[in-house]
Amino acid sequence: MTEAVRLAKRLAEMLACSRREAEQYIEGGFVTVDGTVVEEPQFRVAGQQVALSPQASLLAQTSVTMLLHKPAGCESRAAAQASGDAGIPTAAQLLTLANRSPADRSGIRPLKKHFAAAELATPLATAASGLVVFTDDWRVLRKLREDARLLEHEVVVEVSGAILPGGLERLNRIDHGFTYNGVLLPPAKVSWQSEARLRFALKGEMPGQIAHLCDSVGLTVQAMKRLRVGRVPLSQLPSGQWRYLLPGERF
Repeated sequence: MTEAVRLAKRLAEMLACSRREAEQYIEGGFVTVDGTVVEEPQFRVAGQQVALSPQASLLAQTSVTMLLHKPAGCESRAAAQASGDAGIPTAAQLLTLANRSPADRSGIRPLKKHFAAAELATPLATAASGLVVFTDDWRVLRKLREDARLLEHEVVVEVSGAILPGGLERLNRIDHGFTYNGVLLPPAKVSWQSEARLRFALKGEMPGQIAHLCDSVGLTVQAMKRLRVGRVPLSQLPSGQWRYLLPGERF
C-alpha cells in the first residue's frame, strides 16, 4: 500500500520543483486529485491521480477585493471578523461560493485563499446593512483605512422622533462641531429624503457614529443602510451576496 504523503510533497517530486513552488500551484487552484481541484497543500494523497493544469502559472496571484451587501444583524467589526459575539453571525461568514452574486462580471476564479486572506476594511454597525469591503490588497487596505477621513460614505437612515430646532443645520455642522469617541468629526452633508429618512454623506464613518449624531438632535435610528464607499456603490447587489471589485472600479 502506498504511504500517504502531503500533496505538496507529491507534486514537488512529480515536477522536480521546490516545495514552495508546489504549494503555490496548489493554492492557485491548478492541481487536481482524481479530477477534483484541491487547494490545500497539506492534503494527504496515496495512490490517487495527481495532475497539474496546463494553465498553471507561478506568477504572483492577483490580489482581490470583495464587495458584500451585509444584512442587518450581522457583525462586521474587525475584532469580530473570525467569529461572532454570543452567536451573532459575521459578515466574513457570508463570503462563500454559494453567496457569490450571479451578476458578478469580474471573471475572477474564486479560490479558498481569497476568503482566508481577506481583511475587513470598512466596519459597519451590527444593526446596519449595506456595503462592506473585504480585501487582501495592501493598496486598497491603505486607501480605506489610512485615508478613511478623506473617503466619503453615503448612508440612508430611517429615523423616528422629532428633530430639535436647528437640528438639521447642526448635523451639517454650520454652527457646531461634533466629537465621537474623543475624535472631532469632519463636516457632513445631511438632507431629508422623506419625512422619516435622512441621507448622510460623511467622511471617515465609524460604527455607531451616525446613531450618536441623530441622538444628539432628538432622533432615534430605526434602520441604516450604507449605499456607497468612495466612488464604489452598493448598486443592485442583493442582501447577503458579494462580488469581486472590477478592475476599473476605484474607491
